[in-house]
Amino acid sequence: MTLPLVVGVDGSDSCLLAVDWAVDEAVRHGVPLRFVYGSLWERYEGALPGTGIGRPSEQVPAEHIMALAAKRAARHNPAVKVTTDIVPEDAATALVHEGDAAFAVVTGSRGRGRLKGLLLGSVGLAVAARARCPVVVVRGDRAGLSGTHERILLGLGDADTGSEALRFAFREADVRGCVLDVVRAWRHPAFGASGERSRAEEPAGASASALLDASLRAPAAEYPRVRTHRSVLEGPASKVLVNRSAAADLVVIGARRRSSHFGLELGRVGHTLLHHAQCPVAIVPQQP
Repeated sequence: MTLPLVVGVDGSDSCLLAVDWAVDEAVRHGVPLRFVYGSLWERYEGALPGTGIGRPSEQVPAEHIMALAAKRAARHNPAVKVTTDIVPEDAATALVHEGDAAFAVVTGSRGRGRLKGLLLGSVGLAVAARARCPVVVVRGDRAGLSGTHERILLGLGDADTGSEALRFAFREADVRGCVLDVVRAWRHPAFGASGERSRAEEPAGASASALLDASLRAPAAEYPRVRTHRSVLEGPASKVLVNRSAAADLVVIGARRRSSHFGLELGRVGHTLLHHAQCPVAIVPQQP
């Protein structure tokens, strides 16, 4: 059975951008779309949906919101198969559960809550942190959302977070026919008392380069059509990836799984990208 691409729907403007992105993604991979509405979203974000009709959100039937999303998807590409479901759970919990049988979960970057200044809605952050499948938070500027850069950006982490993200990034680059930009960031040791950098700096950079080359060997053989651009850069990974996201259509990073109920360990890099990347962000959990 082909797993669907699940999209969180709430009627917000951000959600509509996520719907457009998800339609294109479903076409690339040949998978159906499943729109999910958590019926308890009003409890957490209760404000106006992005319909512009000025009524309180609790007065806007969930069926109406779902119908608008389905119509938008059909206008964007009528060939994509879409199913809808209204789940009696809060949005984050509903999407996390749906992710157990999903190709991936897609959310907008903001909900329809009153706190408009938030860089990332609470639902998107919770799903990215807890889901057991890849989660894509659709955000960024117009260029990043349009997919015209023809470049996927992968932030290569350590072995316990990187292999699933590697496969995901190579698969994305393969179906899009674009370049995969693989970046491994490293930090130089502290300056010595003389103000000069430690002699360990060069080995540290060489170690990062060796890790990158070794990590790419297997997926590069599996996806021979994918052109890769490899970079080992000195500096904080979060800053490096946010800067390079300005020239990417999607940035991909891995996440470490936890055995506790708290879910994934996103870390500083994940949080920074989810709030500041200039293109959609894919968080890919490392399977145990």
